[in-house]
Parts: sequence; C-alpha cells; structure tokens
Amino acid sequence: MKFQGTKDYVATDDLTVAVNAAVTLERPLLVKGEPGTGKTELAKQVATALGLEMIEWNIKSTTKAQQGLYEYDAVSRLRDSQLGEERVHDVGNYIRKGKLWEAFQKDKKVVLLIDEIDKADIEFPNDLLQELDKMEFHVYETGETIRAKHRPIIIITSNNEKELPDAFLRRCFFHFIQFPDAETLQTIVKVHHPDIKEQLLTTALTQFYEIRDTPGLKKKPSTSEVIDWLKLLLSEDLSPEDLKREGANLLPKLHGALLKNEQDVHLFERLAFMARSGR
Repeated sequence: MKFQGTKDYVATDDLTVAVNAAVTLERPLLVKGEPGTGKTELAKQVATALGLEMIEWNIKSTTKAQQGLYEYDAVSRLRDSQLGEERVHDVGNYIRKGKLWEAFQKDKKVVLLIDEIDKADIEFPNDLLQELDKMEFHVYETGETIRAKHRPIIIITSNNEKELPDAFLRRCFFHFIQFPDAETLQTIVKVHHPDIKEQLLTTALTQFYEIRDTPGLKKKPSTSEVIDWLKLLLSEDLSPEDLKREGANLLPKLHGALLKNEQDVHLFERLAFMARSGR
C-alpha cells in the first residue's frame, strides 16, 4: 500500500515519503502548511490512490473531542420517558456515533481526515491521545468497548493557528508542505488547466511570485488562489500583454482572486501612487 500521488494531485517526493512513512508506522500524519496548499485535498487523493473510503471530520472552534467518539442525548431520553415511549428502555437509541466510531467499525481500512485541528480548544488534541494510540474507547452508557476492526490511515491538518501539545506531536509523523517552487507550480497548474499557453503561464506565474514576495503583504496568495486566478484569465481570454503592471496599473488583473483583504489592495494602490510620483 504505497502512495505515489495521482493524476489530479502533484505530490512532491518528500510528501509521498511522509505519507508512506505514516502508513508504515501506523501513526497519524500531521500536515501543516499555508492555507490553500492542498492539505485537505491530500487526504482525498490518498484515499483515491489507495482505493479506500474517506471519512472527514471537520473541526470547528466549538468541536469537542468527545463528539468524534459519540454523543449521548440524555434530553431526548428524558423526554421519551415522560411520554412513555418504548424505545427509552434501550440506551443505544440515544447514542449518536462520531467520526472515529464510524471509522473504527468499518470492515475495511479507511482514510480518516481530521481537518484543521488547530481550530479547536487547546485540550482537544490531548483528549484524543488514548483513542488514537490504542484505537479503542469505552462507551460508559452501554458498558461496551469500541475497538477498530482495521487501523485507519489518519491524516490531520493544521494551519498553525495555535501550537499543538508536545504529547500529541510525539504520536504523529509530521510533514510541512512547503509552498511549491515555480517548476512544481507549473506542473500543478497544468493538471487543472492543461490547455493553457506557455507564454501566458510563464507571465502569470512570474507576476504571481512577484505579488507573493511584495514586502508588507498581509496574506500571501496560495496555490488554490493562483489556480482560480488563471481560470479567470483564461475565461476572459487575456493575453500576456494584458497582464502588464506598470505605473498606475500595479494592481494585478482580476486581483480579487489573489488579494483577499483591503490592506493588501491598499498596499498596491500606495505602490502605484509612489510609482506615479516618481518616488
């Protein structure tokens, strides 16, 4: 069971090594990197490449670790008992299975994506340590122990919004997705836009990297944003000459695909003003 990337996902050598190492060690793969560098998509492509089902657990700021195991609906059971419902005698009717339980009970190995773990409370990763280690957990309401039939391939993503606990990090295989160099990004773009002309691609990517490297930029545009931008350029049938940025036109064409806050738009407007003033 080896991951080598797919026709729809360009995986660098170090990324494929990380995925296969995590699979071999049977440890969660913790993937960090800038937003938009393909962390979530990686899990989907690993599942596709290995022919496995994927279960996705999207983490929010309000998500608790217990929700990944199960939730007990005591309120519904109390209400049903007051109404004399027959189902109240089976506590299992009020247990809602979480994503880990779902992954553990599958008859075949699956890929379990725990997406954006850093959005949750700082205690969230620690609360999952034992379950991810032992691949089992106890359901106190029913007295049963749920054990994984097959250890899932676990991929955990983080945007580095907060530090993760050392005890959690020790149990993971770690990989940071570097922002792709120009050659790799060209390959990625051609997967999404195979008919793009070389001159337009070269001009657009040169401009894209210039924008990313602009001092003072608050949010650098990502891989997913350059793909969207190129889609717009192609739909508008723009030529390399149309992309020229000089004097008052320092803002890139269709800049809303690349610049995502007013500070960065104002930065390029100030640069254009300074260029007009000859400063």
